[in-house]
Amino acid sequence: MQLSTNPKSNSQKLRGILTPNIVPLDDQGRIHESELRRYVDWLIAQGVHGLYPNGSTGEFLRFTADERREIMRIILDQVRGRVPVLAGAAEANTRETIRACETYFDMGATAVAIVSPFYYKLSPRAVYAYFKEIADNTPIDVTLYNIPLFASPIDVPTVERLAFDCPKIVGIKDSSGDLPHMARMIQAIRPHRPEFSFLTGWDAALVPMLLMGCDGGTNASSGVVPEITRKLFDLCELGQYQEAREIQFELITLFDAMIGAAEFPDGFRLGVRLRGFETGAGRQPLTAEQQSELTKLADTLQCLLARHGLTNAPHSGCDPKMGPAAFTFGGTPLASSPSGKAETPPVPTPLTEDQLTQIVQTVLTELGRPR
Repeated sequence: MQLSTNPKSNSQKLRGILTPNIVPLDDQGRIHESELRRYVDWLIAQGVHGLYPNGSTGEFLRFTADERREIMRIILDQVRGRVPVLAGAAEANTRETIRACETYFDMGATAVAIVSPFYYKLSPRAVYAYFKEIADNTPIDVTLYNIPLFASPIDVPTVERLAFDCPKIVGIKDSSGDLPHMARMIQAIRPHRPEFSFLTGWDAALVPMLLMGCDGGTNASSGVVPEITRKLFDLCELGQYQEAREIQFELITLFDAMIGAAEFPDGFRLGVRLRGFETGAGRQPLTAEQQSELTKLADTLQCLLARHGLTNAPHSGCDPKMGPAAFTFGGTPLASSPSGKAETPPVPTPLTEDQLTQIVQTVLTELGRPR
């Protein structure tokens, strides 16, 4: 983990794959503490660089403020400093958000992530004022969270202004999937604040974003297939872009199935269950038709996971048209050593600039095709 060079920052630079974990629920819809603890240990053992509770995948709006604090208490107690914890701290107004920041600071979180104001679509000036108020009054470092699908967008000039005016704002998680937007942010901010973290929240573009200069990702898929997202990050770090591209295409297939065939994030909750956890049903009620669709999705996901050696195939079998996977894990963590940490493979010969450009263009072309 790279240390921050910001003298007014109290945390390390956020880097790598930070998992926006789901919260297992019992049959009464309550937080399943023992299963949440087991899930946290498994994610860390599988190589994720950090955790991101109370985010969109964690369904923060479907829990009460007290429950969100309880989720943080459980996770921080179970993590015990092994990996950074980026706490989702978004509330409905600045006063409650600052109070959450204070609480998570006292609990020992590494930093907080705060989504742009939602429900009311605000102007860039209002978005700036919202984050400036929080940054001026928080004891903990803040990561901006841009998700224009659900909240007021944070444009590049606003991010740049906040980065320059607010030392407590130390990064941004961008879930727009907009590569030029990310590139413009990095271009504008990194020369002046090299410790500022750029994290992508769009799984289908993880490799292109890393090639563009992102420091990592907060990807819902990493809660289901942490082996794959960790391998993608490691390959990009080592310059093994050809292999990373092939695995990115495999991840897109999984991601599209989980995000497109069910209400978000039910597909990811189902994926975690298929990895062996008692996740329970989400809190969003579903119709009988939707429940039936989830059952069908379970077979599809199980087959996709089985292709990579991450679970057994369903009893009903899988479509032979799926063919073999580009890689398998055989159910074991990537490059696992006796210490549980990922081993570093030999550094390969770097690609030329022309080769790198060709790979990025190929990936972007593929991402633009209907799938």
